[in-house]
Amino acid sequence: MPDGERSSLESWLEYHRATLLIKCAGLSPGQLVTRSCPPSPLSLLGLVRHMTEVESWFHVFDGQPKGQFYGSDDNPDADFGDVDPQRADQDLAVYRASVERSRAAVIGRGLDELIPKTSEPASLRWVYQHMIEEYARHNGHADFLRERIDGVTGS
Repeated sequence: MPDGERSSLESWLEYHRATLLIKCAGLSPGQLVTRSCPPSPLSLLGLVRHMTEVESWFHVFDGQPKGQFYGSDDNPDADFGDVDPQRADQDLAVYRASVERSRAAVIGRGLDELIPKTSEPASLRWVYQHMIEEYARHNGHADFLRERIDGVTGS
């Protein structure tokens, strides 16, 4: 059991990050891009790409430019819509790099520290809570997607 608030937040977030990857484990690139049901663009790889972008909530703490992953002003839903099985390994690697950047960005930061340069102040604590919620919701989607693909359920 984690000791303290920060440790608890980090542990839950790491659990959810690992769960998303477990849902993708052992699947072919074609299976990773299998859509949930028309007309939804939802797929496991789309969820990975989406969470790659969502991890940028932490990236603002490192002072580096946010970067562009998949979505754009012209195509804001490209994370879900533009999945390609030939890029599955690359997309998973980009996700892992985004998570590593997130971990590094918050080392030594206090939970009460505010996101720099935003019009609506939010603390690092809020970011952790938001990310846990975001992962939990999407891991529920991932569970249904995985079950549809090969019948595997659970974490």
